[in-house]
Amino acid sequence: MLEKNSHIPIYIQIEEIIKQRIYLEEYKIGETIPSERELSAQFDVSRMTVRQSITNLVNSGLLYREKGRGTYVANPKLEQPLKGLTSFTEDMRARDMEPSSKVLRFEKIVPPMDIARDLMIESGEEVFFVVRIRNADSQPMAIERTYIPVKIYPELDEKQIMGSLYALIEAKFHQKIGNAVQQMEAAIVSKEDSKFLQINQTAPVLIIKRTSYLLDGKPFELVRSTYRADRYKFISEIKR
Repeated sequence: MLEKNSHIPIYIQIEEIIKQRIYLEEYKIGETIPSERELSAQFDVSRMTVRQSITNLVNSGLLYREKGRGTYVANPKLEQPLKGLTSFTEDMRARDMEPSSKVLRFEKIVPPMDIARDLMIESGEEVFFVVRIRNADSQPMAIERTYIPVKIYPELDEKQIMGSLYALIEAKFHQKIGNAVQQMEAAIVSKEDSKFLQINQTAPVLIIKRTSYLLDGKPFELVRSTYRADRYKFISEIKR
């Protein structure tokens, strides 16, 4: 119930009530919540107040709007800590989700100069170019474009790349993975990737470029990943 004499603003109280209803599954994931008109009648407040509450919940990722259809309860975002070097497969299994991959491309190419430079290979040297859709519980989470020097893993094939590359390197090739350098930026999804990720062409995405190194400092992978921003958020602990 609202406490209209409380020091807590009405719109924040409404946000908390809606959150509680989602937690208790009165409003279920993927289903619409009552309209602004219905909620304003329930709470006996203006539609503007209700709209502010809903907008805040949309901005936080708990709800999402579809034009002309209504406001829906969103899937909870997966939290990805920005510490520790783990693979997508390891991340999903840690969340009790079943990871899978669909390989769209697997071929040898001569990479652009910037890719060759980051992988510390000579101009003209070949890499495996792999494009994979990464799924969790059969839902697309990300699309990865990976470059792997052929001279390091000449016997690599498409079947091997279906699972975790990190597990393959450590278990099959008996090499130790050291560290990675990672860059992150926000963007609007490309037309091509929107189809693969099953999101609108105007949807935001998180783009991560990661160069991974073996324990001896040799780069073995450069991957550019496009993550669905509606399903992922990254957490970083910072100490002074």
